[in-house]
Amino acid sequence: MGTQKKPDLSDPTLRAKLAKGMGHNYYGEPAWPNDLLYIFPVVIMGSFACIVALSVLDPAMTGEPANPFATPLEILPEWYLYPVFQILRTVPNKLIGVFLMAAVPLGLILVPFIENVNKFQNPFRRPVATAVFLFGTLVTIWLGIGATFPIDKSLTLGLF
Repeated sequence: MGTQKKPDLSDPTLRAKLAKGMGHNYYGEPAWPNDLLYIFPVVIMGSFACIVALSVLDPAMTGEPANPFATPLEILPEWYLYPVFQILRTVPNKLIGVFLMAAVPLGLILVPFIENVNKFQNPFRRPVATAVFLFGTLVTIWLGIGATFPIDKSLTLGLF
């Protein structure tokens, strides 16, 4: 069994936080030794087992050798670059496309500062940050899927 620190409910600071719906990180199990000795090794070994199982069940294929003199018709980057590739591919002015691609990490840097005055961790109590996250996730998935289609069907995903 792990060591657990019981909350001191007579503490006025904790009572004020609990009255506001906060304070769940004020007490609880300590990270040492519970998480660092018991939970983290299990997660690391489980991740390692999943990676080994995937590499055995679905090995990577090498394919045909590269030919530097023959460019394929449809060049696609790795899957995690599909959304920014789609931005660059569909924007007519490439300079604007480069600026939009640079706006992606800048937008990710700004995410922690959205509603940073709100100390609640519950996403339902942070509506602006939650809405920005959900909108960004949907746009990223839309652009990522669209990057795999031909350019004339890429923005509509062939649905319209």
